[in-house]
Amino acid sequence: MRLVCFFLLLIGSGFAAVFADEQVPAYALRLPASVGSVFIAETSTARFRRYENTGNGPLVLRDDSYMSIGDNGDHKQDAGDRKTPLGIFFVTEQLDTERMHEKYGYTAFTLDYPNALDRRMRRTGDGIWVHGVDRRGGQRPPFDTDGCIALPNERLAELEGYFQANVTPVIIARTLEWTTVEKIETLRHELEALVSRWAESQQRGDLHAFLSLYDDDFRHWGMNKSEWVVLKTETLQARAIQSIAVDELMLLADTIEVETYLSRFRMSTSESGATVVVTKRLYWRRDENGALKLIAEDSG
Repeated sequence: MRLVCFFLLLIGSGFAAVFADEQVPAYALRLPASVGSVFIAETSTARFRRYENTGNGPLVLRDDSYMSIGDNGDHKQDAGDRKTPLGIFFVTEQLDTERMHEKYGYTAFTLDYPNALDRRMRRTGDGIWVHGVDRRGGQRPPFDTDGCIALPNERLAELEGYFQANVTPVIIARTLEWTTVEKIETLRHELEALVSRWAESQQRGDLHAFLSLYDDDFRHWGMNKSEWVVLKTETLQARAIQSIAVDELMLLADTIEVETYLSRFRMSTSESGATVVVTKRLYWRRDENGALKLIAEDSG
């Protein structure tokens, strides 16, 4: 009989009850301690804000900067539409702009657009960055990029140290939504339980429980649910999983897709005497019956 072992580490998972009625940004449901900052860009007001993860309560606003976005506004759909995407993205790397066009300014940070949810929604394009402005001076108007976010060079220099590759979320919203800590906690508990069920059912080899978490409209790299189920069933039946451990769990609410949430975490899977560690992303959407089901997933 194989050893069954599952751990969900709850580091930095809760908010103190004293904050229950406080209005907070609606997007950060849970952040691990390793995520020090979250950037939230509000396109309707041309503001780029850094919030600090204090670990013991709601996010704290630490910086509020002016920004420029795409010539044609927000909600990017197609390559070349010169719009800035909306949603949840992560910094992937910092670029040296010394030999690039002057418009990129002091430095640049690449974002992972299009992510799995964007691909599922058939959004195309790439090359979305947070970058500076022409070093020769002047402030760019609110709509003045190819789709990137442009910050004044001096502000970007002050924020530079808070951008961490493959760690820092950049959440882009048209209008910042607010909610209460109590509502965030309710959603957080619901999503934590679902992530636990997702991992535990794989570990037990319970395909029925595992596949029940996936929406009929699930898509993954061009496969519909039926095609994906065949592949996943063959894969899971061929594995001898001994344990699955989940940590570094991050839970974020999407800014454009209604009742859609991202769970991103590190998963350590032990089988056949070896442990494989990957970063997983699961995208959940509430269906017509009120249940959260998986509609897309990815690694990284």
